[in-house]
Amino acid sequence: MSTSAELRVVGYADPVAQHLVERVQQEYVIRYGGRDAAVVDPAEFSPPLGLFLVAEVDGVPAGCGGWRAHGNGVAELKRMYVEPAFRRRGIAALVLADLERSAAAAGHHHLLLNSGDRQPEALALYARAGYTPVAGYGVYADAPGAVFLGKDLPISDLSAIAGDEEDAWAS
Repeated sequence: MSTSAELRVVGYADPVAQHLVERVQQEYVIRYGGRDAAVVDPAEFSPPLGLFLVAEVDGVPAGCGGWRAHGNGVAELKRMYVEPAFRRRGIAALVLADLERSAAAAGHHHLLLNSGDRQPEALALYARAGYTPVAGYGVYADAPGAVFLGKDLPISDLSAIAGDEEDAWAS
């Protein structure tokens, strides 16, 4: 079943974004017994350092996700979430695809993420999207049950144009 969702870029501190972030934190409490301990600075999700998206269906917040620069052309996915009433409708795949596209357009060539073994739905989504195991990092680098995945991104047409001196005006 497919649902038409509208994606919009918002600040991480946006009230709708914060509502959805709190919902994902509560999901972590249910599945893992506690909130995500990874430190998140809202400024990291503001362009050009990052991006945060909210998905809405008929004006109702349905999901979210973001990426933040991780260094050396690598970005990290964070706070991917879809409300239970909107799951299995392609919204997570839509958000993920737009995050990948926007990270590539910002010049990143690789995306990383940290998930957990108690999120089989998320792990299946990432596997379908081509993510493969990578080395652990951050606060959960050696945590039992932590899953670290990554994916190479295609070179963005925008970054290719920006690198062409003849078309330097386009950057």
